[in-house]
Amino acid sequence: MRTTGPLESAALLTVLPVPARARASTRGVLPWAPLIGLVLGGVATAVAIAGSRYVGPMTGAVLGIAVLALLTRGLHLDGLADTADGLGPLRARERALAVMHQGDVGPFGVVTLVLTLLLQVACLTSLLPTGAGRLALGTAVLTARVAMARTGLPGVPVAEGSSLGATVAGTVSRPWFAGSVLVTVALSAGAALLVSGPGDALRLAVAVAVGLGAAEVLYRRAVSRLGGVTGDVMGAMGEVATTAVLLTAAVLLP
Repeated sequence: MRTTGPLESAALLTVLPVPARARASTRGVLPWAPLIGLVLGGVATAVAIAGSRYVGPMTGAVLGIAVLALLTRGLHLDGLADTADGLGPLRARERALAVMHQGDVGPFGVVTLVLTLLLQVACLTSLLPTGAGRLALGTAVLTARVAMARTGLPGVPVAEGSSLGATVAGTVSRPWFAGSVLVTVALSAGAALLVSGPGDALRLAVAVAVGLGAAEVLYRRAVSRLGGVTGDVMGAMGEVATTAVLLTAAVLLP
């Protein structure tokens, strides 16, 4: 793995200041995305817990989601909106890709974005008052970056015209990805085990699995409709995984 990989990942996926040499390449973005997710999830969780403690759960949830959007420049949310515009209406492949490359956001994108953020905030509001529930946001953010790393596996097709997709294609080895999944499950379940016991540890592990599964469904849909992945699809997979983890955790955690 590239020694500058973590910095390259931080340069693209966050607003954190990094050396210019790291911004010059994107080859290390996907392999180290889970590490960036761990950092982002920790910060967003701390903000959400503080907001919940000093104001209320809903305020904490809004602040947690907001700081996550700020730290990522809204990059993944933009990808979600563009992907919704491309995949939503029944368009030919070339037209769908052209729509996704445009700078504006259409009605499908707006509706998808609003409903996704509302669902994330609603789920997090119900989770913050509980012990293991406070771990859900960090788990969701980490799972999202693992889902994004999946698009860098060997053999993943790249949609026509996607410069980012072509650059990061094949940069994630299968053992590295499998290790990222195992570490994500171990960290999430281990933290829940310490906080509230084995039952919640299992529930949070299930939430990780559901999040990765939801992102996989979107990936397969994108490959079928678009011919491969794009940078927008990567971001959309991250947001779908985040939402699925939070929703599953809200359903399963007492």
